Formats: sequence, structure tokens, C-alpha cells
Amino acid sequence: MGERLQSQNTYVCSFSDCSATFRKSWKLEAHLCKHTGLKPFSCESCEKSFCARYELTRHERVHSGEKPHCPMDGCLEAFGKNATMKNHITRVHQHQEDRYKCDYEGCEKDFSKKKQLKAHKCEHGEPLAFCTFNGCGKDFPSREKLKHHEKVHQYPCSFDLCPTLSKTWTEYLKHRAQHREKLVCEKCNRLFNNTWFLRLHELRAHSGEKRYFLCPREGCNRKFTRRVKLESHVLGDHEGKKPFSCAYPGCGKSFALKESVWRHGVVHNPAKRELK
Repeated sequence: MGERLQSQNTYVCSFSDCSATFRKSWKLEAHLCKHTGLKPFSCESCEKSFCARYELTRHERVHSGEKPHCPMDGCLEAFGKNATMKNHITRVHQHQEDRYKCDYEGCEKDFSKKKQLKAHKCEHGEPLAFCTFNGCGKDFPSREKLKHHEKVHQYPCSFDLCPTLSKTWTEYLKHRAQHREKLVCEKCNRLFNNTWFLRLHELRAHSGEKRYFLCPREGCNRKFTRRVKLESHVLGDHEGKKPFSCAYPGCGKSFALKESVWRHGVVHNPAKRELK
């Protein structure tokens, strides 16, 4: 249920009052677990479940004892994570092929990283990279460091008369959300943060047609108007999974989803209903 901004290749959480953004779709999917309480990737060897597939894969090694081994000939190193193994290969086995050599006459130095070579070439008199932003003028030993610095000057707020400059795209999106105008339902004047919630409301409240989510369990004829209700029903009634409990003294009711606990809290605090 994430909203993707194609121009920035950014995935934005579409839950109300949440402006989290991600560069990868799987990171958004893992983040959505915080809102839904669902962990779709379950371990077959135990009762643990996870938000992301890579978390399940990493956990399953606890049961199998399997560790990723270095594929290079003659190397017997084993690692707990694939990322650690890749860093090992780059650092230990590829250092000869990936060295960056200085081509300055009479200089035989080489480096493991390109940015180190660029910084070194400044010693031979090669020009530094300068920031051209008005009033700045700072200099840097490489284009990479200059680009990193230039982010300080990027992402000005496009809202009229707002002087805010954001250092990152994520920071800009969070700030821009403060200026976002609410969308109004023309039939009942309810306000919504984005078009997705407005259209969903119009479909459910004003279309005259109800969309039902049917329970897939054989022999069960229950149906629901919201997907989250169906998920709660399947997890709680058919699978007996109710890990979220009400903390109100003397209550003790348990629920399949964290969202259900929040909604149940109105029973103990009617003032919350009035605020909605």
C-alpha cells in the first residue's frame, strides 16, 4: 500500500500522518508492518515470523547451521551474513584488480578507492572542486565530496513565501507535508490527506455498493468490508494468533493486530472517540 513517486524513485508510506520514505520497495513493505502488525514471512521450524523475506532467510540459518562460505579458491572463511561475505571478497580477494593507480609521471602510488586517488592527485597540483552556490565557495579534494556538500543547498520549499531549505529529499518531503492541503469529500465534507483515502471513502460511503472481502477458509462464510478486518479474523479466529493484548487494568483482551488494540482502547477512554 505504498505510494511511489516515479521521478525520485522514492516509495512513500501512504498511512495517514506518516511521511516515511524509502528508496527500495522491500523497505517500505517492512515498514508497513509497524502499521498493520502483520509479519507475512513465517519460519516453518518455529513460531517466529518476520516483516521481510531477508530477515526470515537470515533467521533460518539458526536452525540449519548454514553459513555463507567464501567462493574464492582456497579460502575457507564463513560468515553470518551475505553482506559480510561480499565485503570480505571485495577487501581481501579483489584488492589487486581494483587498485586505482596514479598516472602522474614518476608517481607509483595506488589506492583501493577512486576517491582516495582523486584526493591524492591534489598533491600534484590538480585543481580542487569548488562549490558554485551563491555565497559559499568552499573547495573539496574530489567531485564526490563536492556533490555530498551540495546537498546542503538543495531542496528549497516550493510553497509560496516559505524560506525552508532541506538537506535531504526525505527531510524535504516531511517539511512539504506541513503545507499539504486536505482533500474534501464533496458529499459529506470529511477531510483526507491524499486521494487514495478520499477515493476509498467515496467507494465505501457514497457509491451505494459495498465491496466485500470473503474469508478463504473452507467452510467459513464470513465476509468483511475492510481487508484489515479479514486479516484479523483469519489470524485470530482460524489460526489462534492474538499476540497483542490490552494493557488496561482488569481487561486482558487480546487481538491479532495492533490496530485492533488501538481501536479497542476507545472502550476504556471514550474521550478518544470525541476527538475523531
